[in-house]
Amino acid sequence: MNEIQNCFKRYEKKFLLTQAQYEAMKRGMSPYMQPDAHARYTICNLYYDTDDWQLIRESIEKPAYKEKLRARSYGCAKDEDNVFIEIKKKFDGVVYKRRIVLPASEAAVYLKDGTLNEPSQISREIDWMRTRLDLKPKVFIGYDREAYAGAEGVENPELRITFDTDLRYREDRLDLREGEDGLPLLPDGQILMEIKIPGAAPLWLARLLSENGIRMTTFSKYGTYYKNIALAKGADDRKGEKKPCSIPCSTRSLPAAR
Repeated sequence: MNEIQNCFKRYEKKFLLTQAQYEAMKRGMSPYMQPDAHARYTICNLYYDTDDWQLIRESIEKPAYKEKLRARSYGCAKDEDNVFIEIKKKFDGVVYKRRIVLPASEAAVYLKDGTLNEPSQISREIDWMRTRLDLKPKVFIGYDREAYAGAEGVENPELRITFDTDLRYREDRLDLREGEDGLPLLPDGQILMEIKIPGAAPLWLARLLSENGIRMTTFSKYGTYYKNIALAKGADDRKGEKKPCSIPCSTRSLPAAR
């Protein structure tokens, strides 16, 4: 088994853009950012949860700590292609991610019965989470990503900016080998931008956001599916409890480095 050993630790800030704001961002960041090694690609995710949606229900209540389990591939996976199985945690605004990687055929078997020939510390954490909560695949969410990284010789080389379009979901064929198709998750013309950085944003980026009226929003792809689609279908039939609001719930500015 090929294991990704390192944890990811960073801040992830999200913004919903119009087409005009997207084009302004592309122009303004061009002296500082360059396409990453893969530039454009499709991301496919399977999100896991309990029968009563415990993980996402707790997540949208905005606790100090939250966690999720997902399987991810880049494009529609063939049996031999890599699938990343990830525990993603967020504590006090910082995102931590631990993951293993398996061929898609092995990942499908592992996620069903939870056994590996060579278990690791990370796989044991995944097993414990799956067993403790009895997690099952709930929804496929895919999107097309355009990714940029800090250019050589500029401030904040670890800065990443991504633009996601054509966000889509499906509730059947919950296997990453079963295609990239799905139903629209966002209205036409909306683009999700994510800024991923270990610390504060550089001054040029904060200025660019301010000049174009771009404000940070609370947004979760899985949370959006749950609140706007699953709940409408009666996913949460508990009585007498306040339902979560539709996204976005709040906006605020991104702080700049000083």
